[in-house]
Amino acid sequence: MTIPFIHWPDDLANRYRERGYWIDRPLTDIVTQHADSDACAVVCDERQLSYRELNQRIDTLASSLLRLGIQPGQTALVQLGNVAEFYITFFALLKCGIVPVNALFSHQKTELAAYAELIGPSLVIADRAHRLFADDDYWRALRDDFPHINRVLLRGESSTRTAGIAPISLDAAIDGSLEGLVSREVTPAPTPAGEVAFFQLSGGSTGTPKLIPRTHNDYDYSIRRSVELCGVSAATRFLCALPAAHNYPLSSPGALGIFHAGGCVVLADDPAPQRCFPLIERHQVTMVALVPPAVTLWEQSLTVENRPQLDSLELMQIGGARLAVSLAERVPTCFGCQLQQVFGMAEGLVNYTRLDDDDWHRTHTQGYPMCPDDEVFVVDTDGQPLPAGTPGHLIVRGPYTFRGYYRAPIHNEFAFTDEGFYVSGDIVEMTEDGYLKVVGREKDQINRGGEKIAAEEIENLLLRHDDIIEVAFVSVPDDVMGEKSCAVVVARTPLKAAPLRRWLRELGVADYKVPDRFQFVDALPQTAVGKIDKRALRETLHAGLASGT
Repeated sequence: MTIPFIHWPDDLANRYRERGYWIDRPLTDIVTQHADSDACAVVCDERQLSYRELNQRIDTLASSLLRLGIQPGQTALVQLGNVAEFYITFFALLKCGIVPVNALFSHQKTELAAYAELIGPSLVIADRAHRLFADDDYWRALRDDFPHINRVLLRGESSTRTAGIAPISLDAAIDGSLEGLVSREVTPAPTPAGEVAFFQLSGGSTGTPKLIPRTHNDYDYSIRRSVELCGVSAATRFLCALPAAHNYPLSSPGALGIFHAGGCVVLADDPAPQRCFPLIERHQVTMVALVPPAVTLWEQSLTVENRPQLDSLELMQIGGARLAVSLAERVPTCFGCQLQQVFGMAEGLVNYTRLDDDDWHRTHTQGYPMCPDDEVFVVDTDGQPLPAGTPGHLIVRGPYTFRGYYRAPIHNEFAFTDEGFYVSGDIVEMTEDGYLKVVGREKDQINRGGEKIAAEEIENLLLRHDDIIEVAFVSVPDDVMGEKSCAVVVARTPLKAAPLRRWLRELGVADYKVPDRFQFVDALPQTAVGKIDKRALRETLHAGLASGT
């Protein structure tokens, strides 16, 4: 059984194979090709796993899952943080032909329920360290709501028995000490290379979560090409300090690119400098991927005493949000390493500044599309191409840009042109030589330090409050995060920010989506046709911040 999704047309699929983009290999080959290597693959706190040990754990978990009765073609809801078990679980599921969606560790009830509704998982894998799974209440409620969930595996769980409805120890499933497994020979096999390997999360601009089906072929090409353009080799030691499930630190080139090249991934549970600087020094990290707010914090934390901790660093990638030119210009001097800008999307297209680019391209642009068959256009509202240097809407198709969101036919009608170009929602300029400069977003979305927040989602939740009449959720500028969020509220009775934040958290909203600010007003500005005028609202808020009010 395979997951239904929108395929590339035959003529394009044939072209992508003929040109060597798609080589029909499973993503599991990324690690199995190094199965006999004793080189270090992952550093996680005090643990270090060689490629040989990593593959052994992947194989054992894959066998355990199949002997627990999980079937190829079924789906899994996974929520693990920046731990070695994230990669072990990811590859074990792929090896079994089980299709996962990897929720971010910051996600809460709202997001997990939405993903479960979309994929109908047979399996949940999570961590006792997450507050939702610290006791048994949430996973029991999840199983009540989604009865097709027949197995729950938890990292940090003590139970090694498989009988009954109790959760099972993920750790025991990985080390082979589970009791009560079906005694039968099982031969795991990935889904076909042209089929869905896993679901990636969309940043989203609406209140409806969307999932991106990624095939082995398209994702594998994106990883291989990223490795080439980023100079990754077996000598690369990569610090993964952003959430491991994010597309950027997973594949651009991310941890999967490092594994492909035989390098080493060093995990950090927080991008804070006090956590990362000692790791860089201890493990001689050569490469790191960050978002602009983290770079700002790193820069502010640099001192004469701690600067030598970064001496091994050779390449700093910065992506996830627009990078200010002034900060880009300071990176080489501050950190003593090369800057590479990354502008990509979970839906596909990835742009890099090249390692041999001149200073202007590295600091003033967000890169050049990585594939010769990336068809990238900047168009006006009528879909007509615009001349270089003119801001417009970014549309794209190519061998690693998907063709449709999962189970979202209505949204797909608006997200794609008749010719199959993905309408990204980004407003960009293209230079004469084809590099892209990000201007902003067309969609109603807040980019809070690289975390995308759909305004409609938070507005709809706030409108469920009995005392709220009307609300607009908008961005406000912030020196560190780039953007923060503000909920402008019209209420029936006087309200305060703290109880509203607590109420949202009780609804299961992830912390990063909770408004940073609340502003209470008598009425919201309107456009001539009676819609909330968010542009005017932002201008008012920005002016107030500038004046200190």
